[in-house]
Amino acid sequence: MQALILAAGFGRRMRPLTYECHKALLPISGSPIIDRIIGGLEACNVSPITIATGYRSEDLITHIGERFPHLDVRYVNNSDYASTNNIHSMALALEAMDLDDDVILIESDLVYEPAILDRLLSSTYENVALVDTYRSGMDGTVVTIGESGSITQVIPPALQSSDFSFTDKYKTLNIYRFSATFCKETLRRLLTYYTQTFDKESYYELILGILIYMQRAEIHAEIIRDETWAEVDDPNDLRIAEFTFSPQTRYDTLSSGWGGNWDVGVLDFAFIRNMYFPPPAMLSELRLNLPALLHNYSSRQSTLDEKMAWALQWPAPLVHAVAGTSQCYPWLRSRFRDKAVLIPDPTFGEYRRIFPEAATYRDAPGVDWREVERSAERADVVVFVNPNNPTGTTLATEQVVDLAKQSPTKTIIVDESFIDFCDEPSIVEQLQREPLENLLVIKSLSKSLGVPGLRLGCLCTSGSELASLILDELPIWNLNSVAENFLEIMLKHRPALEESYARTTASREEFSQLLKGCDLVENVFPSGGNFLLVRLAVDAGHADALARSLAEKQAILVKDASAKMADGAGYWRLAVRTTEENQFLVSALR
Repeated sequence: MQALILAAGFGRRMRPLTYECHKALLPISGSPIIDRIIGGLEACNVSPITIATGYRSEDLITHIGERFPHLDVRYVNNSDYASTNNIHSMALALEAMDLDDDVILIESDLVYEPAILDRLLSSTYENVALVDTYRSGMDGTVVTIGESGSITQVIPPALQSSDFSFTDKYKTLNIYRFSATFCKETLRRLLTYYTQTFDKESYYELILGILIYMQRAEIHAEIIRDETWAEVDDPNDLRIAEFTFSPQTRYDTLSSGWGGNWDVGVLDFAFIRNMYFPPPAMLSELRLNLPALLHNYSSRQSTLDEKMAWALQWPAPLVHAVAGTSQCYPWLRSRFRDKAVLIPDPTFGEYRRIFPEAATYRDAPGVDWREVERSAERADVVVFVNPNNPTGTTLATEQVVDLAKQSPTKTIIVDESFIDFCDEPSIVEQLQREPLENLLVIKSLSKSLGVPGLRLGCLCTSGSELASLILDELPIWNLNSVAENFLEIMLKHRPALEESYARTTASREEFSQLLKGCDLVENVFPSGGNFLLVRLAVDAGHADALARSLAEKQAILVKDASAKMADGAGYWRLAVRTTEENQFLVSALR
């Protein structure tokens, strides 16, 4: 068995990383990509290895010569790499190779575990392509597979229209095994003829597609199941591959990234959202509207405020739409910089960040209201997060309203991002009945509507001075058109939203009982949010080690809240997900 590695290309999508480095020399988990490929072939006794070179060929040849001096590695140079594509590199290589043995074809931007190559070599079919079920984040050539397991159609990106369906398609790994006879009598001849007569700027998959269409070749598809692989076309692919093949760094990567995890296959119990909303019908309508939304501006702020009010069923004059509540924190810091501020401890980190000198009242979990009243006497601004994050502690709305009434000279800020998952009414209902000039309600909609990617939030106040200050800070186009359309569509799905709150609270209680039956969990605190705070039966150091182990071995992310509780014990805050996912986490803990 011999191998052909295609490594001539510039790696344009990987720029700027490839300006001074060949793409195959970029490291993944400490090892250059080409080392992984050649090392895997060496382990399987594949020889000789022919490499089609072009861009920075001397760098590649020097590196391989130093790293693998004992191997039979041969080179075929595509001097026209800048103006041709891999169809030309492959044609040149096959013309130069002695095709007296089967050929493994591998592109030089692939990272995979050894089991991938084992699957290819163990196949009983003459011509084999490794494929994987298509999923989000993949790109490039896809194929269809017939009942016999052979590829029936090869579809390059140029033929994938805007309404192209990937539901029944498979992504090629760009790893093949071809018989010597097929390479010598069919593939080499057609590649050479096509590149010399028609086109050198295509991809070799075009030739495979022609041969399959003309029924001149039968290529069996070996479908990847549990094996791990990654194609590294651009810097984001490099990040994903590093995550996949460096499990020891997963926890730090996930924790420090604060999101952006949709393409790494992690089960996320750290970041909180409503798992039961939006319903499929809403997503379908958004998908249908997306082209028009991307090509249009959103409405002006007054219209956005009105649509937000309709969506939340709040009085329009009190409502101010924001691009996530994070937009309001710089304004709060600027507005109350010189004021005496009181915040809960612990709580959502933004309040400590914008008010670093703030006094605190303790949430143990559980708040001593008398302590709050005493501490509030010395404060100009009092912050309540209700329910509080990460403890889940829920205050009586009536108590907060009474404090606001009794202290008209103080500004009362109430963060109600999780209020929909508890039995307490929103304080906005009070503002509808009785305006309070000193009260500002902050509400992140990421948690309750399940769309953190849209960055939707709301500020609500009946105070004319506060409203004026907010309007001065907001730009004319404050939400994007996708978020605005979501608010419009949402009006038709109020019953589904209310149902999602009920399902979440039911899942929360079920999750709580499951956790209480786990030896690792010492206590599960009552929560009014769509998350649970648990005290573990280990100290803070071991809680961190266990969180890292879950990320490394199971690709499960949890939020370590031990530092916020500050008593030396281990604490995790766990988002409530679906019943099946909650059960999976508990099984992993057991």
